[in-house]
Amino acid sequence: MKKIVCILSLAAAVLSLASCDPQTYKKINYLQDIQSDTTMRMPVNKGIIIQPQDQISIIVGSMDSKLAAQFNLSVSTFMTGAELSMVGGGNQRITGYTVDNDGFINFPALGKIHVAGLNRWELQEKIKEDLADSGMLKDAIVTVEFLNFKISVLGEVASPGTYSITGDKITVLGALSLARDLTIYGQRENVQVIREQNGKRQVYVLDLTSSDLFNSPAYYLQQNDVVYVTPSKVRAGQGEINENYFKSGSFWISLASISITAANLIITLTRK
Repeated sequence: MKKIVCILSLAAAVLSLASCDPQTYKKINYLQDIQSDTTMRMPVNKGIIIQPQDQISIIVGSMDSKLAAQFNLSVSTFMTGAELSMVGGGNQRITGYTVDNDGFINFPALGKIHVAGLNRWELQEKIKEDLADSGMLKDAIVTVEFLNFKISVLGEVASPGTYSITGDKITVLGALSLARDLTIYGQRENVQVIREQNGKRQVYVLDLTSSDLFNSPAYYLQQNDVVYVTPSKVRAGQGEINENYFKSGSFWISLASISITAANLIITLTRK
């Protein structure tokens, strides 16, 4: 029995040493080339660019609230399932504009405005200037917000899914944190951001282990971006084994052979 304990202890020690392989840490750590107390120039964030099919809210304010009201859409009331049984229950939300396929919205009094290709700050200034130039409202305060800012995180992350983003700025690292980080099987050097913009689909490949990540056009995400974490070869191999090997007769034959060998070894050691 003591020999069995020694054999098991030796096997555990070998596995423990294997798990401490420094190459494993090198594959997992983020931003490996950054030293402590490093100051880096931040990339310019131009904000989310408005695209066809986007939904945006536009609120116009002024010292003359009645005059400004004509430029604002109505506020709708909606109820969730839990609120249907409550008298007077419900939440309010602003009705937004949907950008058409040509990049236009139909704005009250001003008519059709081309908004695609602008960020929200540029659109705010454009509407403010148009209202002033037309003489409709000289002191307009315009606020533009996105109503459908969502990103998807797929692949080797702990919680894949689609996430709604509050505000209009999120980085790829922020998106991965929403998905509770990469699993141990995710390739840190091969994280892909799939982006559809101006009728084209572009794929950016990011390396989370390098500080070059911060200079990528995909470091700041846009609406409807898809972040895909590529599985490692080990993970891919496991998937193939799970799908095919466990269904094959050779697996069960091998398992039986190992079990018989182990049983014979234990019997031999206990007799001595």
